[in-house]
Amino acid sequence: MAEGENQTVSQSNPTRRTAALVLFSVTLVWGATFIWMKQALNALEGELEIYGTVPIVAFLVGARFFIAMVLMLLFFSKAREAVKEKELWRGGALLGGLMLVGFVTQMVALEEINPSTSAFLTSLYVVMTAMLSVRMTQHPPRATLYWGVFLATFGAGFIGGPPHLSWGWGEIVTVFSAFFFALHIVFTQNLTKRYDPIGLSLTSFVVVCVGAWLIMLIVSGEIMSMIPAVLSTKGVLFPLVLLGVGGSFFCLLALNMFQRHMHPVQAAIIYAFEPVWATIFGLILGLVPWTWWILIGGSVLLGGNLLVELTTPQDDDDKENP
Repeated sequence: MAEGENQTVSQSNPTRRTAALVLFSVTLVWGATFIWMKQALNALEGELEIYGTVPIVAFLVGARFFIAMVLMLLFFSKAREAVKEKELWRGGALLGGLMLVGFVTQMVALEEINPSTSAFLTSLYVVMTAMLSVRMTQHPPRATLYWGVFLATFGAGFIGGPPHLSWGWGEIVTVFSAFFFALHIVFTQNLTKRYDPIGLSLTSFVVVCVGAWLIMLIVSGEIMSMIPAVLSTKGVLFPLVLLGVGGSFFCLLALNMFQRHMHPVQAAIIYAFEPVWATIFGLILGLVPWTWWILIGGSVLLGGNLLVELTTPQDDDDKENP
């Protein structure tokens, strides 16, 4: 192997390891978003009965991405330049549209099913990412990635206890949202290799914000009274700001910048840690009770991640990234 090739191999593994650590930190913040959203929705219990679930959820999703959009424009000149680039708007429209459908449908369905069932069905995006990766690329995942997919799906899905499936509309909609999250992971991998991740982040945030608020306008004729009622409700504004700054701005910008250094299936396995952090935060705040399933699910998920990490060759990134 030539000297230049040796340098490439020696640098690729630290890059992938760094990306894995960053994406792991993303799951920690995503786990906290579950608590923040739950706090906001609990505070809005009366408003949900008056105005309905869909318009309020759409407003909250749009608001958190509006915060992220403003921060992007304030801190990154590349984000301001992206406004003029048609390719970045096309890529942002795709990523933003997938996120919009996934977030809104998941949150609406959560009103109809219990959290453990939602966690299990949402975790199916790990399996779906593997299937889409095989379908859309010429480099199928390694055998150990399939084992990692199985362990991550089981761990994430059962951390809240065995799910009780009745296959009502809530369950079906949650599976639908998981499919869109899987599509988002795969297309993020493709687009962030072709276009600037900062520009894609800005345009996708705009698309989610505008799309969510359009949904709100379509389904509600009372937004002039609903929006002030939501924002003035005690216990809503602070979690909403945290969702915008942490859940949207930090997490999705980090995802767009670092996921491209990994195989999309490996990234999906790391993302499956989200319910682990959500459960830990829930335990600390007294929102969820302790069960042995927490230890079992978390251990299995950790085992799946370690299996993938320890068996990934140094030069795997260049061969496996689509």
